[in-house]
Amino acid sequence: MRNVIVTGASRGIGLAIAERLSSQGYRVLAIARNNSEQLEELREKAKSTSIGAVEFRSLDLTDLAAIPELLRSLKHEFGPAYGLVNNAGAGKGGVLGVTMDRDIEALFRLNSVSPIIISKYIVRSMMAAREGRIINIASIVALNGFNALSVYSATKASLQGFTRSLAREVGPFNVTVNTISPGFIDTDLTSVMSEADRSRIIGRSALRRLADPVDVARSVEFLLGDGGRNITGIDLTIDAGSTA
Repeated sequence: MRNVIVTGASRGIGLAIAERLSSQGYRVLAIARNNSEQLEELREKAKSTSIGAVEFRSLDLTDLAAIPELLRSLKHEFGPAYGLVNNAGAGKGGVLGVTMDRDIEALFRLNSVSPIIISKYIVRSMMAAREGRIINIASIVALNGFNALSVYSATKASLQGFTRSLAREVGPFNVTVNTISPGFIDTDLTSVMSEADRSRIIGRSALRRLADPVDVARSVEFLLGDGGRNITGIDLTIDAGSTA
């Protein structure tokens, strides 16, 4: 059973990815600050069906010094990871001129630095095995500006640059590195938007709807599978045509 590490797997897009991959026979090594009822239900479901598996480990990914030890323990217990999905992140907004310095630093630590450090330790085993897939979850705001999200946009843009360069670096070892950039996704976060805001977002999308977390999950599955073996260094946008 192939191991895939998924960060931020307790809710939203990360939970959808964990559910999709476990249903397709992967062992999902789910990392999040806190467990959730939905993730625990998914773990029990996977255990009962014996198709895939879900294992949860708690870690605050802003604690960068704790990352290497957790990854070592996962490798010791389950073996090397075939896939890594760097999904964890925060989307805190705010006008730059009044954003606290510590908030800027914290956002970069979680959204940019922790995925790079996790990738650093995981890619070593992938290179040794001469196979592996890394998928970084970014955002359409990395390339398309959005009011009061300048810091968040910068963190996600850094992932796209990191992806392209790392793809070149590890390509000779048969390791692919790609980015998925969701737009506004139909999750709990968008459900609290006003009806006017939701209607405005939907109205400017080519398909006149919001994308769903399962759309991102299916794209992750594709990039992990045989269909993605010759796809590397790309950014896949999933936004129902909002940026078309």
